[in-house]
Amino acid sequence: MSDISVDRSYYSPLADSIAAWQRDYTPGPLTEDEFHQFFEDGFVLKHDLIKRDQLTSVIPSIEGLVDELAQNLYRAGKIQDLHENDDFYKRLTAIEAQFPGACILLHKNGVLPAAIASLWSNETLISIAKQLLGRDIAGHPVWNLRAKVPNQEQTTVPWHQDTACNNISCFILHSLSTSLYLDLDKECWNILQVTAWIPLIDANKENGCLQVLPGGHRLGVTCKHNCCAGGTWYVELPVEEMEKTLNIPVNEKTIVTCEVPFGSVLFLNNLIPHKSMENYSQNIRWSLDLRWQNPNEPNGFYGLKDNILMTKSDDENFKPDWNEWSNINRAKLQEAAVKESIRNEIPELKERQEDDPFDTTISGPWMHNWPIVHHNRHTAKLTANSTSWHKS
Repeated sequence: MSDISVDRSYYSPLADSIAAWQRDYTPGPLTEDEFHQFFEDGFVLKHDLIKRDQLTSVIPSIEGLVDELAQNLYRAGKIQDLHENDDFYKRLTAIEAQFPGACILLHKNGVLPAAIASLWSNETLISIAKQLLGRDIAGHPVWNLRAKVPNQEQTTVPWHQDTACNNISCFILHSLSTSLYLDLDKECWNILQVTAWIPLIDANKENGCLQVLPGGHRLGVTCKHNCCAGGTWYVELPVEEMEKTLNIPVNEKTIVTCEVPFGSVLFLNNLIPHKSMENYSQNIRWSLDLRWQNPNEPNGFYGLKDNILMTKSDDENFKPDWNEWSNINRAKLQEAAVKESIRNEIPELKERQEDDPFDTTISGPWMHNWPIVHHNRHTAKLTANSTSWHKS
């Protein structure tokens, strides 16, 4: 465990609430030391957790998503070569070379494949979720399939906390027209949400594994983030802001680089600062983000999609009902809600047609919740028609 000292007295009410996340240890896949590391450091890497055949079983369904995307682009005349003979770790890169932003289109796909649902609720992962959260477990509606193609800025995520991000962990909606970011005074700031980061390849420094700042969650504070990083839609947590707000130095001695072999899993809480490194390899670094929380607490996804109940303490034989839930595209629900809000506030958009299905920009009013210090094509789409969003 980290020996970094954090002055919790600076925000004692928040720090006390976060410290209260820790439960009594119960036997399970996590050892007692690993269990305590998760709560003390904000993360734990569990080696050799998932059997190879369990993990490889999700690959064909992802290959199907890539093929569907390739076929759609081909029919629309956006690409000339389907690259059907390229393997799982190279095909999307070849498609991306013909149509920059193909990986973004895949990222925006919000329908959950059955194989990923099965992995998410398998006995081993659920056993760890129970150790960390208790016997009643729900899956959060925001899960992610990430295709980190080589040398692609759009797939390199800067320093951030999940509580500050629009597409992961914890959201609160003041009103759809003004904010899509966490409201720290509302319902989600003190709710533990556990993320399992699962690479579908040996994740290392060369192909873009994650880095974390141990102990950065202990004060319970979401730092001030900036928008947007480089040419992306990501908010960014500047290093100097981390150091000032969290009272932790950020350097090569305090940062932990988490190389995660195939079959191992990195578990994170929703407050720990983390980032992904760039992919300098020749292969795609595929990974999954799967999340759980207590079903009796709000998920913060502004009422658009409920959690999916995965376990019940009073029913050991309970199984999640994936049929309807998996087919609800949470990305489209979020987009539709935002569009409706925009149309209500901006008359010029009332008659606008549906967006281009091959639009590779991602933007929304959450960007105005943080200082826009760098404009790019993502913020340009937002700011061109969004003067009323500045009301927040």
